Amino acid sequence: MLVLPRLSQMPFLTAFAALILLGLTIPLTAHAQGNAHMHGTDNAQHGSNMASDASTPSPYVGQQHRPIKSLSADDMAELQKGGGWGLAKAAELNGVPGPTHLLELSDQIPLSADQHAAITALYADMKENAIIAGNKLIEAEIALDAAFRAGGLTADELEGLINTITQSLGRLRYVHLSTHLKTPEILSPDQIARYNSLRGYDG
Repeated sequence: MLVLPRLSQMPFLTAFAALILLGLTIPLTAHAQGNAHMHGTDNAQHGSNMASDASTPSPYVGQQHRPIKSLSADDMAELQKGGGWGLAKAAELNGVPGPTHLLELSDQIPLSADQHAAITALYADMKENAIIAGNKLIEAEIALDAAFRAGGLTADELEGLINTITQSLGRLRYVHLSTHLKTPEILSPDQIARYNSLRGYDG
């Protein structure tokens, strides 16, 4: 057995201890770097998911090309022809008939000649006034669009534009609903019940 001189043992032990310490340190460092890489990958993935979420297309895509952003081509066509635009539901769905569908179902209700004439007159008056009110609503929406496109819109100006739109819409809704109010004066209770059955409201 080789016996080292006492004086040479100390440097040898010191070097040996240093090697052991280095051996322990390298795996820990590698582990830490691996964790950092994994966390970095996780963070990158999380950031990618957030970016993906942030880039989800708006349901309004394509509507930016509309002449009037808040109205579709179908909306404008309905307003310009004096259509109901769903504004008379409060009457229609509470059993108060409208002239348009009364005329469509006139043979099945049935309507007498006098009743048909009276309801036809109601329909013509409603259509005329609805076209006027509908066009005013379109003009008001055009003004709102133009104001946002031009920029520099103030809160007071915006309030005025919205008030005009609200008044135009209110007038249009009144035209349709007030016409519904007049039909029960022309019809019998049995005819109203028949209308609601034909329209599917008795279920």
